[in-house]
Amino acid sequence: MKSSPFASDCTPLIKLFLQYKLTLALAESCTCGLVAAQLAPTEGISDVLLGSVVTYHALAKQKLLGVSAETIELYSAESQQTTNEMAMGLHRHLPEADVCVAVTGLCGPGPSATPDKPVGTVFVTIFIDKHAHEYRTQFKGDANSMRQQAADFIYQQLTELLTRLQPMVKPEKP
Repeated sequence: MKSSPFASDCTPLIKLFLQYKLTLALAESCTCGLVAAQLAPTEGISDVLLGSVVTYHALAKQKLLGVSAETIELYSAESQQTTNEMAMGLHRHLPEADVCVAVTGLCGPGPSATPDKPVGTVFVTIFIDKHAHEYRTQFKGDANSMRQQAADFIYQQLTELLTRLQPMVKPEKP
């Protein structure tokens, strides 16, 4: 597995959050809290990260984030629809979060795996500035490698979104 610049150092990303005075909340399924854990050692994280919830099982997605049973039944717990509901549920519970990120996917074999959605399929929703950005991507490797790739993907997408927001976000004057 190729080493990622984010795997050990999330400083550039957190500096963007601090620069724009934005806060972050996470809803993690297949990454099992890895995204939050890798952000934790970064200087300034206590001003950025409001919280993270690990909702690995469908029941946790329903009870903690309000994902509907119908969505899980129709699309599975590992789907873009479920990820969208995870992000919106997180936003409902923590409306103070400027950025809400949800991730779910298949880092190992299971009943949700299909030819259209093989092991390695990961779904991410980033809710920012009243808009949900949806991502579906595919990773290869063992479960731990895929979790790391998913975390790195989230850091990359957040960096790109915050960089694009730069003209829209005006830091407050001291």
